[in-house]
Amino acid sequence: MSDSATAVTSKPKVLVADDEQVIANTLAIILNQAGFEARAVYSGEKAIESLDTFEPDMLISDVIMTGMTGIEAAIATRAKRPNCKILLFSGQAATADLLEKARAQGHEFEILAKPVHPTDLLAKLRRQS
Repeated sequence: MSDSATAVTSKPKVLVADDEQVIANTLAIILNQAGFEARAVYSGEKAIESLDTFEPDMLISDVIMTGMTGIEAAIATRAKRPNCKILLFSGQAATADLLEKARAQGHEFEILAKPVHPTDLLAKLRRQS
């Protein structure tokens, strides 16, 4: 599909969205050190804004965020960048209801429970990239 050799040799791009800046920044640092090109944003809205400029291969997003939820950001991401892989994480019980609503609308997303151990996250990312 890609017509440039750089796509083969470039690092997978990962966009990390979490309204808890320490979590987003820490995940981005871990991913960058593990060979990904990662960028942190602090809202679902910022994640959507970053799609055109950063062009991620994967979105990792918290589900429960102020403003746009991670699920809403994931749905918008999938509409804008259909090949972008999506991984959601959450530490809150309200997530199940939001996921069920998304499933009812035909959207299926994988979710990890917070806190996500870095080795578990990296293993999952490497399987998907």
